[in-house]
Amino acid sequence: MAHVPQIKIPATYIRGGTSKGVFFRLQDLPEAAQVPGAVRDKLLLRVIGSPDPYGKQIDGMGGATSSTSKTVILSKSSRADHDVDYLFGQVSIDKPFVDWSGNCGNLSAAVGSFAISSGLVDAGRLPQNGTATVRIWQANIGKTIIAHVPMTNGQVQETGDFELDGVTFPAAEVQLEFMDPAAEEEGAGGAMFPTGNLVDDLDVPGIGTLKATMINAGIPTIFVNADAIGYKGTELQDDINGDAKALAMFETIRAYGALRMGLIKNVDEAAKRQHTPKVAFVAEPTDYVSSSGKQVKAGDIDLLVRALSMGKLHHAMMGTAAVAIGTAAAIPGTLVNLAAGGGERNAVRFGHPSGTLRVGAEATRVNGEWSVTKAIMSRSARVLMEGWVRVPGDAF
Repeated sequence: MAHVPQIKIPATYIRGGTSKGVFFRLQDLPEAAQVPGAVRDKLLLRVIGSPDPYGKQIDGMGGATSSTSKTVILSKSSRADHDVDYLFGQVSIDKPFVDWSGNCGNLSAAVGSFAISSGLVDAGRLPQNGTATVRIWQANIGKTIIAHVPMTNGQVQETGDFELDGVTFPAAEVQLEFMDPAAEEEGAGGAMFPTGNLVDDLDVPGIGTLKATMINAGIPTIFVNADAIGYKGTELQDDINGDAKALAMFETIRAYGALRMGLIKNVDEAAKRQHTPKVAFVAEPTDYVSSSGKQVKAGDIDLLVRALSMGKLHHAMMGTAAVAIGTAAAIPGTLVNLAAGGGERNAVRFGHPSGTLRVGAEATRVNGEWSVTKAIMSRSARVLMEGWVRVPGDAF
């Protein structure tokens, strides 16, 4: 009996922020996968090891969590004033589905360094030593990200002493600027607040009416108050991810929030849009112990935030959700802003399950409408492995 051999595709496995993903140059993909569609999706599913009814992704590169079931495709940009086009695919763990509806803020930290190392950035723009500015077009949401990548002796510098809660070892700091981060989502009219309100009464069948701030910034996000759903805001992953009833509640909130935001036309569509919107809950600062055992003091943070990604409580914070947090915190009257003490602010430090994170945002109000010119935060990135990823030749 004849068997189809495996094929090998150039790929790089990279940690970006608190996520990991498999990075490809578009030109290195098999020709049929160089365009969007079923072939590309099947290939990426097989690379990651999905769908896996066991939920482990043993036969692929995925790590069985939303933070490690990710793929990135980069190509030289044809857009003016941009170096590289960045496309992100969130791969479902247990379903045959790749979600292209949003960005990954954490992996954004690795895009600039991979683009430089892969020859996708004009060498004439790169300093021998210092900081390279990489202009990224985020193709999923049509936004610009500016990455400031440290360079040493003409190479990307990955090692350093920058510590990021949720990542065990220090590395070089990469500063990211998310320009004009209010997401232009289909059906939401491109508005930062698609309902027109900073706070809405969100009716959720079986749960009740919740105060909610629904914002398109970084990634569409639904914020609710922790105490309104029976939480304190100090929860760690095990407090929620083993509770099927709680996860079902969050998914219901997510579905009805997506409907209210105009992202879907009926609640049943939410199951096919797992990556967006996100659901997060906020609370005023209080002392707690992070997942690493680190003491987080109320006086060191402005508020508490916990967020869910792909149906589970995130171990730290999604980078795009951090942009939403920073943006909402900068606008007086949102639930995020109120949890942080209210008033005007251009940066917040929030507590998440793994520790703390600082994010800044510049918000202005013109003719009654809020806009944010950019959100800023620091992450780090490191290449873990490079070479080829192998998949069976008949997998796509």
